[in-house]
Amino acid sequence: MTAATVTTPRRVRLSPRAISGLTIGYAILILLAVIYIYPFLISIAGSFKTDADATQNPLSLLPATWSFAAYERLFTQVPLLQWTGNSVLVTVCITAGRVFFDSLAGYALSRLRFPGRSVIFAGLIAVMAVPPVALLIPRFLVLKEFGLFDTYAGMIIPIMIDAAGIFIMKQFFESIPVSVEEAARIDGAGVFRTFWSIVLPMARPALITLFILSFQGSWNEFAFYLIARQDTDLHTLTTGVATLTAGQLGQGNQFPLKLAAAVLMSIPVAVLFFIFQKRIMSTSEGAEKG
Repeated sequence: MTAATVTTPRRVRLSPRAISGLTIGYAILILLAVIYIYPFLISIAGSFKTDADATQNPLSLLPATWSFAAYERLFTQVPLLQWTGNSVLVTVCITAGRVFFDSLAGYALSRLRFPGRSVIFAGLIAVMAVPPVALLIPRFLVLKEFGLFDTYAGMIIPIMIDAAGIFIMKQFFESIPVSVEEAARIDGAGVFRTFWSIVLPMARPALITLFILSFQGSWNEFAFYLIARQDTDLHTLTTGVATLTAGQLGQGNQFPLKLAAAVLMSIPVAVLFFIFQKRIMSTSEGAEKG
């Protein structure tokens, strides 16, 4: 019996020129990362400053005097919990609607053959090209006409379906082989059963991507919520924090208060992204398993 020969991998020695290139590349990446994350660090540091310190040293990352006054004011003088509850309600409904309806529409455009299919897809692309701000006034008029203005339904229904989400799901469904569905149809499964039981589980990476994008978009939505309601009881976090920016709670710049609200708003989206970041980057995993 001969012992197996263990081969150790040879270490590749880089030339000085290659090392210099890598060093410069990493330095540029670090610089870009710092430029990108620096405003967020300013927000975190500024939320723990006093009003005077935030005014005199707005770009400093170390408060002269650490203060939690901004967070105390948010939970005592500002209806933050009510705004958060409204944001959670509309975000959950919009996200669930987009994941379900965008998947259905994407599957129909990918698999079903019906008259006008290419026209509908062209219209979908055209809608994606229209700036969202151009649709604000038509949406407001529709809400007023149907009596949905100043209601939760008016804040949810008009943006429950997203053209970009339909496009994402259509492109992913087209990457799944049609032969996967043929066995289910031979067994007598209908179109919806095939979609729900066979195709949709394979589209998990695309669904996670759509889920994160929908959650982030509806959580951070501002312009539509601004024109969809007038009642202050329907404020979401974005529209509520906008009133703080407008100086609703008194004189002065109130930088720490605004920055503290912005930091708290960003936590749910950041946590969601870090939880699903590995799956959102593997958009072909479902198709490969099929």
